[in-house]
Amino acid sequence: MLLRIAGRSSAQQRQLLDLLDQATAVVRLAPGFISANLHRSLDGTKVAMYAQWQSAEHYQAMRENPAALAYLQRAVEIAKFEPGMYEVVETYSAPDGSAQ
Repeated sequence: MLLRIAGRSSAQQRQLLDLLDQATAVVRLAPGFISANLHRSLDGTKVAMYAQWQSAEHYQAMRENPAALAYLQRAVEIAKFEPGMYEVVETYSAPDGSAQ
């Protein structure tokens, strides 16, 4: 999911990162959660979050959870969401010993 920060300020980017960090502390306990990665753009205008779930049904159930919903509602106040559902096609890693 790509999140574009409404005001495009680095302070809002930090606010959104903190909010998503707090949200993930709750969401990661939901059934079906696998992992999440949170990234910030170097220009201070975007945040990208990539989460993996066991199924679309698990993800939808999390979105209906009141605890998670409270964070999502606060996030839309400072960011424009561009959500999408994707399927992992391939995962690549560096060969053993080459990432030094």
